[in-house]
Amino acid sequence: MPLAEIYPLVSARALARAFTYDVPEGTEAGAVVSIGLAGRRVRGVVVETCVEAPPGVEIAAAGDVVDRVPGPLVSLALWLADYYGSTPARALALVAPHARARRGERRMPSREALPGEPEPEELTPAQRAAVARIVSALDTGGGHVLLHGPTGSGKTEVYLQASAAVLERGRSAIVLVPEIALTPQAVGRFRARFGDRIAVLHSALTEAERRDERERIASGEAPVVVGARSAVFAPVPALGLIVVDEEHDASYKQESDPRYDARTVAAKRAALEGAVAVYGSATPRPESWARLERLDLPARIGAPLPTVRIVDLRREAGYPLSAPLLAELAAVEEKGGRAILLLNRRGISGAIHCRACGRSRRCRSCDVALTLHSDRRLHCHHCGFVEAMPERCPECGSVELARIGAGTQRLEAELARRLPGLERIRLDADTAARPGALHEALERFAGARAAVLVGTQMVAKGHHFLGVAVAAVVDADTGLAFPDFRAEERTFQLVTQLAGRSGRDAPGIVLVQTFQPDAMPLVFAARHDVTGFLAQELARREELAYPPFRHLVSIIVSGSEPAAPARALAELRDALRLPGVRLIGPAPLLRLRGRHRAQLLAKTSSPRALASKAAALLAAAAPAMRRDGLSAVVDVDPQSL
Repeated sequence: MPLAEIYPLVSARALARAFTYDVPEGTEAGAVVSIGLAGRRVRGVVVETCVEAPPGVEIAAAGDVVDRVPGPLVSLALWLADYYGSTPARALALVAPHARARRGERRMPSREALPGEPEPEELTPAQRAAVARIVSALDTGGGHVLLHGPTGSGKTEVYLQASAAVLERGRSAIVLVPEIALTPQAVGRFRARFGDRIAVLHSALTEAERRDERERIASGEAPVVVGARSAVFAPVPALGLIVVDEEHDASYKQESDPRYDARTVAAKRAALEGAVAVYGSATPRPESWARLERLDLPARIGAPLPTVRIVDLRREAGYPLSAPLLAELAAVEEKGGRAILLLNRRGISGAIHCRACGRSRRCRSCDVALTLHSDRRLHCHHCGFVEAMPERCPECGSVELARIGAGTQRLEAELARRLPGLERIRLDADTAARPGALHEALERFAGARAAVLVGTQMVAKGHHFLGVAVAAVVDADTGLAFPDFRAEERTFQLVTQLAGRSGRDAPGIVLVQTFQPDAMPLVFAARHDVTGFLAQELARREELAYPPFRHLVSIIVSGSEPAAPARALAELRDALRLPGVRLIGPAPLLRLRGRHRAQLLAKTSSPRALASKAAALLAAAAPAMRRDGLSAVVDVDPQSL
């Protein structure tokens, strides 16, 4: 029997290598087989065949081939493991089909995925030019482009036209969206245009349903795949196009090992398969703006962008509802229509603070303040800890407990008191937790005579509603105060994206409430000046050696003993002193879920080399770290610090 190198699909770093097995005749790279390992049967992926037997080792036989992974996806997974400092097995598990499940009955597409729009009679000149450039790249071996234009400028139609051109050439397309549940219109438009040739991949599918969709994709029955982050690994034959819609969205970053970024993976997959990667956004990341060829859609189709007004809260008595915001909402209440209010904080208030002793109520397991919710209990939004709202300060006994800041629940209550004629619909992680709740909320909002949609950042994502006359950022300072170098970028994106929800079919207004009216992101957002903001942001990042001028690699160690994580990272730091790498730390991080944490941060032009070195060092140290109760994470291009 021939021999093959097989990676077992197990998560342990100690087994993060290939093993040699006898395999059936005709077995090729990408075959998924059953193998014996440490007294149990596991699945493994063949990565190389016709190998030499290790001297003096008895070779075990692998089982029959139970499934297959396309060759390009095997190459993609092995690259991903190396680039992100993970293990080949964990990366291969992303592309290998799950163990066979009982085939389910094919479900018809949900009704929410069918509100599609007809094909326009003709494209704008900018749309025609963008489609022509994408098709030209497709016909000459692939490439990577940024499609930039304000909300409503017709980016989705460019994706549809490019997908049609791909299908005409007998190739396939993958369309990534940040979150399927938040972009039903995009799914609907692709279904309306391509019908049963669409497959939709999302986390709500059962394993049987996921396998059904995978088989439709692999067979070519569904050559257009629409999905969230993990759809970048869809086993489409003859890939021609990958679209990354709303490419600025941080949801494209996986927050568990392997911590891949679907945007980077899309670029690599397109390069491996000679496809075109199209990144689209009204508010592109500085990384994309600096690195990619740009195709511009300069104007919104059919309506001008709304007026943006900065409301200086230093001169306004009302919070969270200032007088200008109340006046605009009162007009919606009287005349009918819709308004959207964004407040990126759940609950009633952001913290409970004792005026007497100065202490805030904090989580017992995480170094964060507890948030008061409408159930009169204090919640930790990290670990789920809950305690009753105290009558007195547990530290000093004072009854002077103050509520700091406002959350979506308080905002909803204020609206009920001040504007009872407005139907109030709240959309945040609390209300959207129940299956179907998100769709119900959006349906209510779309059908209401006079309504206000209140929510966290999800209200700014991808929705296309007619009749939205008013949109408002209730507290822009929440994002500006975040201790992250991307805080200004994200604030600009959030304000600009929310502005895009307003005035689609009639003049609209956007109000931005802030105590910092001169903050750079807000000034540029008020002018809809994406180019100006990105020019200034890129100059700042170049001076500080932040992306796109250097990559970041974060290594976080956590443990139950306070000093141990920093100690372990100090030892690691000495081994990671490489030419061209600047190491910062180790520095302590907030305690999370009862575990103390520390971080070592690297700025480098070679993230793959650094992550690979770190992964090898951590694998060698794994037994000692397990003994000391420590765990480690390597995060290349982290989205939060």
